[in-house]
Amino acid sequence: MEKTFKADSKIRLDSFLKEKTGKSRSSLQRLIKEGYTKVNGKEVKPSYVLNKGDIVHYSEKKPVELKINKEEKPLKIVYEDENLLIIDKEAGLIVHPVGSKKTSTLVNRLLFNVKDLSGIGGVIRPGIVHRLDRDTSGLMVVAKNDVTHIKLSEMLKKHSIKRKYIALVKGIIHEKRGTINLSIKRKPGETKMKVSILGKEAITHFKTLEIIGNYTLVQIQLETGRTHQIRVHFAYLGHPLIGDYVYGGKEREIKLSRQFLHSYEISFTHPIIGRQIRAVSELPEDLKETLKKIREKWKR
Repeated sequence: MEKTFKADSKIRLDSFLKEKTGKSRSSLQRLIKEGYTKVNGKEVKPSYVLNKGDIVHYSEKKPVELKINKEEKPLKIVYEDENLLIIDKEAGLIVHPVGSKKTSTLVNRLLFNVKDLSGIGGVIRPGIVHRLDRDTSGLMVVAKNDVTHIKLSEMLKKHSIKRKYIALVKGIIHEKRGTINLSIKRKPGETKMKVSILGKEAITHFKTLEIIGNYTLVQIQLETGRTHQIRVHFAYLGHPLIGDYVYGGKEREIKLSRQFLHSYEISFTHPIIGRQIRAVSELPEDLKETLKKIREKWKR
């Protein structure tokens, strides 16, 4: 699909197209960089500032045939309407296909269980607005159409979707409440992240719920949602998540095959119908059992 627009004032190209198409700025920036947009017949950068009278030729990618298979596997849906759904992801499940891994992901299950999903995430991420790490369990919001996807993405940027987690960390945290404000970036050539002043802003709020021996159970609320944010922040402070072998959370006395991190609550104002939505998820059995064992040990 091709469209032509005429600029009537000075404005960045990506902002101008966002106004005209309703698509997210990030998706438009990708299209511009890939040459799908021209200004007065020339390719320019997303940051190019249009002048009054500039002619913008805009085209969209042709739909790519979906090559991700549907998989008839369980999908726990805790809320659903015609615009979005909230699912409760199990630990060990990757959210979307990565590299050569095209099967056994949340997306494969979504494609089988949900008739319509937004296309903004592309072929391998239909409906995916935000992610959870493979070994983090709990609640996620999924969009069923592009308008909802755009609005949910904007809400995430404005921090108006509240996400709360439960985590068990090494060591004793004496503060009842706190905020970790440390920027994060990816380590060069690795999948691991690290705290760095050159990284992107990352803000984590926490509340101490219970001290059990040499461990602390914390409630966490994300303000930003960087990759591995909770895991990196607490590891940097010397309190890695139990079971998080990547960031130093291995413990002899606790045998847990994944990090103790569960997205237990998500709440927001529905972007289409304006109603308050709040979903809650219980701790999975493996995390309940871990708490039970260490409480019994330290009571003795």
